[in-house]
Amino acid sequence: MNIIKYVAPEIIFGCGALAQVGDSVLRQGARKVFVVSDEGVINSGWVEKALHYLDAVGLEHEVYSNLSSNPKDSEVDEGLQRYREAECDSILAVGGGSPTDIAKAVAILATNGGKIQDYEGVNKVTHPLPPMIVVPSTAGAGSEVTQFAIIVDIKRSLKMTIISKSLVPDIAIIDPQLLTTKSAKLTAATGIDALSHAIESYVSLAANPITEVHALKSIKLITSNLRESYACNTNITAKSKMAMASLQAALSFSNAILGATHAMVHQVDGLLDKHHGESNACVLPHVMEFNLIACPAKFKQIAVALGEEVTGLSTWTAAEASITAVRRLIKDVGLVEGLARVGLEHEVLPTLSRNALNDACLITNPRDADAHDLHQIFIKSM
Repeated sequence: MNIIKYVAPEIIFGCGALAQVGDSVLRQGARKVFVVSDEGVINSGWVEKALHYLDAVGLEHEVYSNLSSNPKDSEVDEGLQRYREAECDSILAVGGGSPTDIAKAVAILATNGGKIQDYEGVNKVTHPLPPMIVVPSTAGAGSEVTQFAIIVDIKRSLKMTIISKSLVPDIAIIDPQLLTTKSAKLTAATGIDALSHAIESYVSLAANPITEVHALKSIKLITSNLRESYACNTNITAKSKMAMASLQAALSFSNAILGATHAMVHQVDGLLDKHHGESNACVLPHVMEFNLIACPAKFKQIAVALGEEVTGLSTWTAAEASITAVRRLIKDVGLVEGLARVGLEHEVLPTLSRNALNDACLITNPRDADAHDLHQIFIKSM
C-alpha cells in the first residue's frame, strides 16, 4: 500500500467566523500581531473588524498593506523590516492570495534569515515559523490552507514557487461574508483560479484518494455556483458554496501539487501584473487538451463533475467534453481566452517556456512536457 501524506491547518468556516480571530490568535501565544492586508480589503472594512476582535482580547497589532496583486520580493523585504521594527511575534493575513503569500514569506525570513530567493523550490525551510492565522477575502487562491507561497522575483521577472509544510498556516478562518465586497470580475477570476486548482490537482501525478475527493467536490461546487456568485454579490448561498469550493480545491492542490497550467501562468504573472485567475483562464483549456492523452478516464470524471451528460459516450469523447465545459464557464463569467488580450507578446514566449521548466508545479503534470511543448501551448493560448 502506498504511503499517503496529507497536511491541513485547523479550519473555522462559516458566516460570522471572522469574530473568531481574536481568540484564535490569542491561543497561539501571540503578544503583538503583524497584520498583512491590502488597500482593497482595508477599504471594505474587514481589517477594521479584525482589529476590533484583536483589541477585544488585548492584543497589540501592526498593519502592513503596501503590496500589489502579484506580491514582489521587495514587498517581502519591506514587510520583514516592519515586522522586526514593531517587534511582532505572530502573523495574521486578512485578504486574498497576495497578503497571504507576503505573510508566509515574511514568516520564513523572520525565523530562517537570508533572502526569499533562498527558499525557492521544495522543502528549503528548516526552522519553525511564527504562528500564522489567515482570513481569506476571495474564493480562489486557497492560500489559507496550503504549503505554497508564490512571490515575484523582480530582477528575473518570474514568480518563484516556494513549497514547504512549514507554510501551512496554524488556523484558517473562512468567512463567506468577506466575498460580498468583491467585484464581479474578481469573483470570476478567483473562481477560475479555484477551478484550475481542482482540475490540475485531480490529474496530478501526486494525487491520492483523499485529494481526489476534494478536487471533484470543488469542481461540482464551482460549476453549480460560480455563475450565480458572479452575477449577484448579495447571493450569500452562492458565496458560501464558492468559499467551500475554494477550500476543497486548496486542500487538494496543497497535497497533490499542480501542473503545467500553473508552471506557465507563474511566468506570465511575473511579467505582467494581471490577476492570476485571468491568466489561468487563457491557459487552462489548452493544457487540458495537451494532457488529455495521459489520463482520459480522469478527464471523463472531470466532465461528469462539470455537469456534462456522458452516458453512452466513449471515454475519449466524454473527456473532451470537460474542455468544452470549462471554456463555456470561462465565457459565461466574462473572462477572455487569450494571453494576447491581456498584454502578452509573442517575442517573450520562448523565454517563458524555458523558465516554466524550472517551476516545481511542472513536476506533477500528468504528461511529460519540454520547452517546445510549452511553447506550443503558449502559442495556442495567445
